[in-house]
Amino acid sequence: MSDARRGGVEPATRDRQHRERAELTVIEPTVARADVVSTGRVGAVAYPYRVVDAVATIERPLLSDRDIEYVVSVDRSRRLAVRADVFPETVATTLEDVLVVPAALSGDQALEKAEDAVFKWTLRKVAVGSAPAVTFEQSVDAHKLFWIASRPDGDVIVDSVRGTETPLTD
Repeated sequence: MSDARRGGVEPATRDRQHRERAELTVIEPTVARADVVSTGRVGAVAYPYRVVDAVATIERPLLSDRDIEYVVSVDRSRRLAVRADVFPETVATTLEDVLVVPAALSGDQALEKAEDAVFKWTLRKVAVGSAPAVTFEQSVDAHKLFWIASRPDGDVIVDSVRGTETPLTD
């Protein structure tokens, strides 16, 4: 047992974001850590996202307004906004032995990034006479989990939501 646990304080971190235990809201995995085939232990990486359900409203003369719906997934570490297919289900969980990637964007900055993306995507989709109004129906801050597995032919990263595997390279 570590000295930190004996003293009744939070466990010491091995580095700034590596934690022995972390309580996180995560995008519900379709591939559980226990289901990953590995020749050794299966590591975990928690990546920060803000997912936003957004609506762009376009005013049209002589016609009713047009609403275009988007689900935007903002990668808060790499500062990227991408389209998502659906608004994800999330679950609160406690993870053991996890590397929590720090967020480079605050919640407000992530919303700004989502609003900019929706604005640009709308302008690419339709011709508008005035700027579309962007509103957010709902948003959630959650971590997406990736599993790191050891294999005889090299380590792989397993996306816990999609189930895809990518070789881990230097």
